[in-house]
Amino acid sequence: MGEGVDLPQQATAPRCATVAVIGLGYVGLPTALSLHAAGHTVVGVDVSGRRLADVSELRVDLAPAQRELLVTALGREDFRLSRDPAEVADADAVIICVPTPVDRHHVPDLTALSAACASAVEHARPGQLLVLTSTSYVGTTRDLLVGPLSERGLEADTDVFVAFAPERIDPGNPAHSPDRTPRVVGGAGPRSTQLAASLLAGTAPSIHRVDSPETAEMSKLWENTFRAVNIALANELADACVELTLDPREVVEAAATKPYGFLPFYPGPGVGGHCIPCDPHYLLWQLKALRSAAPLVDSAMSAIAARPGAVVRRAREALAERGVTPAGARVLVLGVAYKPAVADVRESPALEIIDGLSALGADVAYSDPLVPELDRAGAVRRSLAAPEDHDWDLILVHTDHPGTDLSWLSDRPGVLELTHRRPAAAGAA
Repeated sequence: MGEGVDLPQQATAPRCATVAVIGLGYVGLPTALSLHAAGHTVVGVDVSGRRLADVSELRVDLAPAQRELLVTALGREDFRLSRDPAEVADADAVIICVPTPVDRHHVPDLTALSAACASAVEHARPGQLLVLTSTSYVGTTRDLLVGPLSERGLEADTDVFVAFAPERIDPGNPAHSPDRTPRVVGGAGPRSTQLAASLLAGTAPSIHRVDSPETAEMSKLWENTFRAVNIALANELADACVELTLDPREVVEAAATKPYGFLPFYPGPGVGGHCIPCDPHYLLWQLKALRSAAPLVDSAMSAIAARPGAVVRRAREALAERGVTPAGARVLVLGVAYKPAVADVRESPALEIIDGLSALGADVAYSDPLVPELDRAGAVRRSLAAPEDHDWDLILVHTDHPGTDLSWLSDRPGVLELTHRRPAAAGAA
């Protein structure tokens, strides 16, 4: 890329740059594959030897097209995997893609992000580009990269180049693959923005540049907070529809015929995954520290957190309607992944629902073709291969994976359709 101050004002990232991707999870691995497919040499760095082994042996949850990219990449010399953080020192660019979860009190957990950024700063060299993609609070890029680099004597946009480009991965949805989704880029200065935009241009259909890392950081928080608030609203209105003996999905589809002023959001048993249950809490946490408030967002996140508990209460009511007490009741949860077409159970409402029903004494089993086993409180549960062969007091349809045959539910009593995607046999939560 060139050395610091000698880099031309309109510099662009070389097509055959060496790029180190820190973190090979649900964001980092697709990012690494996109960069490799765009012609760059890629070094994937992850502290977990198990994760590297899973990647090497294709035990990863990827869309078919991305899996093909991984198969191709693993056979090439310009795609390597490593546990050594020092590998980033030889890279022209470093992309940081590590998890930013919240703890059980919904407080941001910056452990992985702080460690990854500290490692990138420690090994940074003049002329290098550092791009943070992990969702976090406004100001993270300056706090964890720009400031610490300056303490090392490396000034952003002069000696090194720093930008924030939020990830926009939509697992399980091929229509929203990285190469079809625009990227937002905000650099610590104009040259940083230019370099980051040039590097990522080969991985996205377009690049939207903004004037600072903070604007890019807030854009990601805005995106997912928007979704969280609308999902909470959809759930609340779905409950109103059920009270009025209406089908919520039919109502949403009718409203969605309006060509302006409406976006369809669909109700369900709760919200899971890496983004919606977590990201808005970074904004709320930061605003609280500033003695500011966002009451609508706060209320929406409280409603989202309470949704699985409401499902447990509805399940208890459904059992009571059938004259069955929760203790000893045979309950099946169909699908435990947080969304269709993925094997990811992070923050899945199904986990809290299973725990809640088990705490009531129910005998809970699950079936999910993508999740062969679950570890709940040290006890391993395994997916039932043929749930239709058993008798159940209650069946909860939580995640309806594409291609799963659920036609056997049509003549079963005691079915709670939590997705509102199929006709409910015993009401809906």
